[in-house]
Amino acid sequence: MASFRPVDFVYYILQWFLDKLLSPTPPPPHARLSRPRIAIIGAGLTGVSSASHCVGHGFDVTLFEAGDDTCLGGIWSKVNNTSGLQIHSVMYRFHPSVRWTAGYPDRQQIVSQIAQLWKRYGLQERTNFNTPVTSVTQDNQGRWIINDPSNGRFDGVIAAVGSCGDPKMPHMPDQEKFKGEIYHSSKLDGKTAQGKKVLIIGGGASAVEALEFVVHTGARSTSVLARSDKWIIPRNAFIDTLLAFNIFGGETIFSWIPEAILRIFFYRDLEDLAPQSQGLFTETPMVNSDIFHQIRSGKAEWLRGDILGFTENGIRFNHRAKGVPKGGPGRESVVEGDMVIMATGYQRPSLAFLPSEVFKEPYQPPNWYLQVFPPQHMSICAKTEIPQVIHLLTQSPPSTQRATLEKYFTPDASFTHPFCRTGSFEGSRWLIWCIYRWYKIMSPRIELEVDSVAYDAQTLTLYVSLHQIFRIWLLPFYSTHASLVTVLRLVPQPQTHHQNTKPPRYLIRSQNDLYQVNEFVKFVSLFGILSVLVFLWQFVATGFCVLGAMVFWPVSWVEQNVVGGNRERGLGDVVKG
Repeated sequence: MASFRPVDFVYYILQWFLDKLLSPTPPPPHARLSRPRIAIIGAGLTGVSSASHCVGHGFDVTLFEAGDDTCLGGIWSKVNNTSGLQIHSVMYRFHPSVRWTAGYPDRQQIVSQIAQLWKRYGLQERTNFNTPVTSVTQDNQGRWIINDPSNGRFDGVIAAVGSCGDPKMPHMPDQEKFKGEIYHSSKLDGKTAQGKKVLIIGGGASAVEALEFVVHTGARSTSVLARSDKWIIPRNAFIDTLLAFNIFGGETIFSWIPEAILRIFFYRDLEDLAPQSQGLFTETPMVNSDIFHQIRSGKAEWLRGDILGFTENGIRFNHRAKGVPKGGPGRESVVEGDMVIMATGYQRPSLAFLPSEVFKEPYQPPNWYLQVFPPQHMSICAKTEIPQVIHLLTQSPPSTQRATLEKYFTPDASFTHPFCRTGSFEGSRWLIWCIYRWYKIMSPRIELEVDSVAYDAQTLTLYVSLHQIFRIWLLPFYSTHASLVTVLRLVPQPQTHHQNTKPPRYLIRSQNDLYQVNEFVKFVSLFGILSVLVFLWQFVATGFCVLGAMVFWPVSWVEQNVVGGNRERGLGDVVKG
């Protein structure tokens, strides 16, 4: 009988609450969704998660998957059954409705969660399997066409092809001479390494999984042949969460602190395997607590160097000392083995189906955030695309915020808000970026909805009505529901002679966020205290207006019967004349 574990019980309850609080409501079966149509390319984890969020918020979605239904789940549908998460599942929540039953779930459970999500949001009827995407183009109205018009026309596209495609299986010198077995690390189901000397080529996450496989299937010895050193961190949810608190996403002046702690307490006597000059946050570290145990127990060894070629009984290997670059001088020897596992990763899926202009700097891969369309390819027409612009500014990382501002705002654009003002001067757009960046830091998860957009063509002015739920991460139970009207002044974008035949495009010259008093005080009022005071003041002021109108009614009587009467008679004389 399984023992009761309080921590697991709390984790299950937490996941239940996250599902109830944050999961979008699935649409009813065969629902006709009225919001813009979105094409999502790829039915892997990211594609299914994106589709479920879109459908849950009323967007009409079509998923395009190159493979058949066995490919649902992307890379997780292709790896070994023994593969699983290297990080704790609390850090791998790709949708609020996901409910893990293990801290480090295996491949079957991950695929099962993806399939359940796919079914829960009715994506079966919205998925086109066996449909490789070869082209994404725009029609004259700016709508996206996937392959050809028979697939429909779309208002937006998400390229969720991921970073792992088919297994990468490079051919190495004299590989055909090797008398043993050679497998890719993703093709180990049904294989065994019992009693064998195993050579693992590669030093990344695939090598870690391959090492776990050969150790647990009883290999006699294992050698990992890696070209470079990579950081390895312990498989510990608390430690991994602390490292994930680096909100800057890269190296900082304080990065030496966790690096030194790892060298002292985790690497210990194997400190030679720690990277010498590569920072902990420059690449994705490997997460595993068993590797060093296997090395210390003599069941495995980790070799740094270059593969020179195969022999009949092993691999010619150039052993390099720490700090010597790839291809540098070293000591050559033959590492013997009778089974080789190519932990060489996967081919990166091609994005060649996208329009060539989307690859302009700085948005060529891999700089796209989750491989969605870069802002600079979105047609500049603020009248129709302002909801997308607002969402990009409030819900995107700093690089996307900046690119959106550079695309849609003039360099001297101004920004006015009840709490801040930039003014207009050359370069003032940078101040707007800082404001939006601070806004995102304070409230990383903003729920914002555009209610309506009105356009005054005579004055080139947009009036955008929207509402938002604003949360401050430092105050866990604080949230504010606020409504406002944003006034955007537009100016035509200068066009070249070649562009004069196209419809005019517009840039934003100024943004003015208008809040009612009872709305903007919500930002500085905990538990709505100031909002209540404003409401009471407005109620009292209304009563004062009624009292004033009654007490000073003679003033209105004189205006109506004396001053107003003479004015009306004068107007009548003019009409008669």
